[in-house]
Amino acid sequence: MSRLGTNWTLHGDGRNVQPGRFVAPDERLSWPRTVGIGAQHVVAMFGATFLVPLLTGFPPSTTLLFSGLGTLLFLVITAGRVPSYLGSSFAFIAPIAAAQSQHGPAGALGGVVMAGVVLALIGLVVHWAGARWIQVLMPPIVTGAIVALIGLNLAPTAKASFEQAPVTALVTVASILLVTVLFKGILGRLSILIGVLVGYLVAVLRGEVDFTAINDAAWFGLPAFMTPEFHLSVVGLFVPVVLVLVAENIGHVKSVAAMTNRDLDPITGRALMADGLATVLAGSGGGSGTTTYAENIGVMAASRVYSTAAYWVAGIIAVLLSLFPKFGALIATVPAGVLGGAGVVLYGMIGILGVRIWVQNRVDFSNPINLSTAGVALVVGIANFTWTVGALTFEGIALGTAATLLIFHGMSAIARVRGSEHVAGPDEIEAEDHGTRPSKLG
Repeated sequence: MSRLGTNWTLHGDGRNVQPGRFVAPDERLSWPRTVGIGAQHVVAMFGATFLVPLLTGFPPSTTLLFSGLGTLLFLVITAGRVPSYLGSSFAFIAPIAAAQSQHGPAGALGGVVMAGVVLALIGLVVHWAGARWIQVLMPPIVTGAIVALIGLNLAPTAKASFEQAPVTALVTVASILLVTVLFKGILGRLSILIGVLVGYLVAVLRGEVDFTAINDAAWFGLPAFMTPEFHLSVVGLFVPVVLVLVAENIGHVKSVAAMTNRDLDPITGRALMADGLATVLAGSGGGSGTTTYAENIGVMAASRVYSTAAYWVAGIIAVLLSLFPKFGALIATVPAGVLGGAGVVLYGMIGILGVRIWVQNRVDFSNPINLSTAGVALVVGIANFTWTVGALTFEGIALGTAATLLIFHGMSAIARVRGSEHVAGPDEIEAEDHGTRPSKLG
């Protein structure tokens, strides 16, 4: 049981958390309280996790199933030392959409699986060699640019959905923004979910929702599964996603370590491997790629409960919910106007999260190397430059990511050889603990 990290000790009296204290990952409160906190984790991840399959066209129930299974797999591989929920990664939205246009949903799933395999292999290398090389390869200027261009590359997608039902989309945007500032705590962190619900209600009143699929769905049953197909031409679409997932995962581990006063560096490789294997599992059956979730860090910070027991509960609840087809069919009825409104906010947030990485790490944009790295990458990503080489097609995200790495490291190397004053400083070579994490919604 200890190898699974399930030998929790009871924290205090099991009912209260004293001021200045917290429930550690290897502790738990009483089971009724643990179940309640686990359910709260499900609510926290719900809006973001479901938004990805809605935007990509994947079955919501299938994504929910694999998010729950992926979370349980993560807890096992990390031996219960890193409390985390694995939800749908927004970084996959753009490459999935591009891959679907070329090879359909099955081809997109093949890309998800390949990304998961690469992430797991990186985790294996980090486990043996440490994570320092990743920080050198992807300093804050590089990480921020990649995150920003992934979000901003999706702007045309948001516009297309928004224009299908502009009134509903506008109400959705306004609702998300108002909830963010009107409510504190968990409600404020669920602004996307609540905004989507308000937009959905408006769409129902305007006759934009088709309930036929709900009536046809069964009450109980397995989600719909899909088999992936593998095409070499989608590799370039998904490689940048791996870099983002690495940054997210390392940042998550460091954030949890800081909050729990524990050294989790030795477990970083396991966390990366676990996330990679969970993504492989999801892609193999029709689910969206996974990543560690910032929303659930917010729940832990608010409750001061970092117990992995709560995450076991959350994973199990997610799996059970996925077995209700009517529930998944209801989620799938969310219309284009609502998705367009949510996309405007969400994609913009992803883009600005890249900027936040620059700000938090004090990236110096008076340095022309940094300025060129970010500027070229953003133009390539936003304009969605495309380059076809034989069977391979590289689009804006892949080309922007390549440009980021080549420009920064190439110009830095030349500057060092020439003895130029424009050489990256210490803050641009190693990311800070919290600056590396492009969190989802906050």
